[in-house]
Amino acid sequence: MKFISEEQSAALVSHEMAFEAAREALVAVVEDAVMFPAVLAHGSSPTNRFSIKSATTGRFAGLKVGSFWPGNPAIGLPRHNSVILLFDQAVGRIEWVIEAGKVNAYRTAAADAVAADVLARKDASVLAIFGAGNQALFECLALSRIRPIRRVLVVARDGAKGEAFVATLVQHGLAAAQATAQEACEQADIVVTATPARAPLFDAAWVRPGTHVASMGSDAVGKQELPPALFTHAALFCDHPAQAVVMGDLQHFTGEPARIVALGDVLLGRAPGRSSADQITVFDSSGIALQDLTIARKLISAFEGTMAP
Repeated sequence: MKFISEEQSAALVSHEMAFEAAREALVAVVEDAVMFPAVLAHGSSPTNRFSIKSATTGRFAGLKVGSFWPGNPAIGLPRHNSVILLFDQAVGRIEWVIEAGKVNAYRTAAADAVAADVLARKDASVLAIFGAGNQALFECLALSRIRPIRRVLVVARDGAKGEAFVATLVQHGLAAAQATAQEACEQADIVVTATPARAPLFDAAWVRPGTHVASMGSDAVGKQELPPALFTHAALFCDHPAQAVVMGDLQHFTGEPARIVALGDVLLGRAPGRSSADQITVFDSSGIALQDLTIARKLISAFEGTMAP
């Protein structure tokens, strides 16, 4: 069994690597991959949660265990942790164990960037971000690589945390300011939600024609970030339709299931993406194991490259 530590994987990962891995994973969804139902569980305290997501293709198989321990910051540790396991398919033993806490943030944001690259308008320059936590930063940085983001509007429940996040964005070269939910939606070309919310964060009427909206935080039954009214007149896309309607934001969609398009079909040219400058597009990312497995393979290649004589 081979091992890549958290420190090693964090040093190897990049937005470029994550983008390539996410695109590969989203295509695999509609090609040769088999994904299994996610296991959602909790620790001895119900507030401490973890999930197990697994998948296989003709080339590799494995799983990711992701955990969320909300009290960790009080003891100087991150809330989120992640471990990826890849099988040696010849003998059924685990071949690689990769600690991937920071990698998970890159991998999640990369799916958002891949979706925005084909669904957001090319001139999209104002980003509204709901949430001011660790994941929100990675979302903003990933999107700024593929669209000319000139301003970020931060919507945060905690004003002090929002102000600190604005300062962090400025340090990364992004002009940013706090805004109310309505102000942000009415000005944004791209709206991203990265929260643990269980109720809509904004009103559908606030979203302008031509906006691209991405739900990145809804990854369990009961979670919700987007108003269902938005779904009635938007084009709907997701990472994996069968999972999105169970644990993504699209679990709250009551319309015709055929309206939900796997992003992989758009990437392969099998389905249309954005059809007009005025169309509202929605991407629901509930997170798929294939993202973890594809980025794990890229980390392994990079890691072995550092070990070469």
